[in-house]
Amino acid sequence: MRADTSANGGAGPRAEARAAAGSAAVLPLPADEAHLWSARPAFTEPARLARLRAMLTDEERARADRFRFLRDRRTGLVTRALVRITLSRYCDVPPARWRFRTNEHGRPEIASPASSLRFNVSHTEGLVVCLVSRGRELGVDAESLERDRRWLDLADRYFAPAEARALREAPAARRRLRFLEYWTLKESYVKARGRGLTLPLSGFWFDLPALPRDRIGIRFTPSVEDDPARWQFSLESLGPSHLVATAIERAGATRVRVRHYEAEALGGRG
Repeated sequence: MRADTSANGGAGPRAEARAAAGSAAVLPLPADEAHLWSARPAFTEPARLARLRAMLTDEERARADRFRFLRDRRTGLVTRALVRITLSRYCDVPPARWRFRTNEHGRPEIASPASSLRFNVSHTEGLVVCLVSRGRELGVDAESLERDRRWLDLADRYFAPAEARALREAPAARRRLRFLEYWTLKESYVKARGRGLTLPLSGFWFDLPALPRDRIGIRFTPSVEDDPARWQFSLESLGPSHLVATAIERAGATRVRVRHYEAEALGGRG
């Protein structure tokens, strides 16, 4: 990896940012693209965990430490570090310098330094993902395909009637996967809107074509004010055991291209 150096020959802030982000230069992020970064928090090397921990604020470290189990503490640490490392791939800002706030419904946003970047993050057992773009509302949700849920009960309780009906009419072998497709899409849209639980899950529903999986439509009841043409959605399998959904605000008729990367600094291939 090539690293920038300061005038006196040592490693300067820009080099530190690039080294922490696992990149030798600022990555381009065109207006018509969104980048999905993933990391698998299975590594246990103390030096790597200590380096990630050093990027966090005292408050973030304290929040990660509150988890009872080591696996969950590690996932919390990787989740916060992945956001910082991802943002620093697109700006000459060291990962530790980013500061965040939450909106009134709890969605995290960049507080400083000022940036056009928007991001959303999600984690599940064995996977952390961060979706980033410029000036667009966006949301991402990841789910493990191995998690056991009372999915028919959840669908009847929270889904729109059209989705619950489609789920029950699906072939038995596909019902579990179809439930997770609906669930991740709903979570990604709720997160993109940034309104939390004030947005009823039964107030919108998805049309899922057989193929391609990124030609997914959304419809709304009068309880949710929005324009279906404003959004595009995608579903992606990351390996055999994880499903990821994205919701991205569009600009006119042009679709936003979603590129997937594995976070090299966190153990991925880059």
